[in-house]
Amino acid sequence: MSMQDTGVALWRQVADGIERGIADGTYASGDKLPGETEIAEIYRVNRHTVRRALATLAERGFVRAERGSGTYVEAPKLAYPLRSRTRFSEIVGAGGREPDGRLIESGTEPATRDIAKQLRLKTGAPLVRIEALRFADKTPICIGTTWFPADRFADAAAVYERLNSTTKLLAYYGITDYRRLSTRITAAIANATDAARLDIALGRPVLIVDSTDVGIDGTPLKFSRSRFVAERVEFVVENG
Repeated sequence: MSMQDTGVALWRQVADGIERGIADGTYASGDKLPGETEIAEIYRVNRHTVRRALATLAERGFVRAERGSGTYVEAPKLAYPLRSRTRFSEIVGAGGREPDGRLIESGTEPATRDIAKQLRLKTGAPLVRIEALRFADKTPICIGTTWFPADRFADAAAVYERLNSTTKLLAYYGITDYRRLSTRITAAIANATDAARLDIALGRPVLIVDSTDVGIDGTPLKFSRSRFVAERVEFVVENG
């Protein structure tokens, strides 16, 4: 394929060509793109031009680069309903994708004033903190930090590490149903640690979701602060 002088920068022509390939199914969701050298040969450009084209596509959410592996076509945005009963695994599974979770770290700490208010505890009350990375088809979607009252969920970290699911963790403690009491969404720029774990470039946006879940009797169970990759999800507010 030769690049004609159309007045459009070469890197843009390469990016547009790959984008058309994604749109027409030449490159399907999750496919690994040809390497830089092969793309350069296809479009008869240098590798610097290819790198700029791929960087632009990554910024727009069409592809993602995995260190030491290559560049892959991003999956369509995950439609993530916000409702009174919000379950990550169910949402991902309903979208035809495979959910997964991995414990990153855990610990115990005293409740800050804000978290204590959400959980109706005294400031300084002991909490179990769980930090987990969640995936859809092996693509990182969000990092969630969740705080549980330690007097009720003392072994929560060990249970989560074994089950990789908050819903299963609560079921382990005899809680078979719970609901979302409140949800607050803000936008921010991912910090260096979150960016590395979510496999996004520094400076990329994340959507921060603060949420409190309660049992059927209204007792607060947990408070979570999740950082979603903005380019990989779209929140859907469901009424009723």
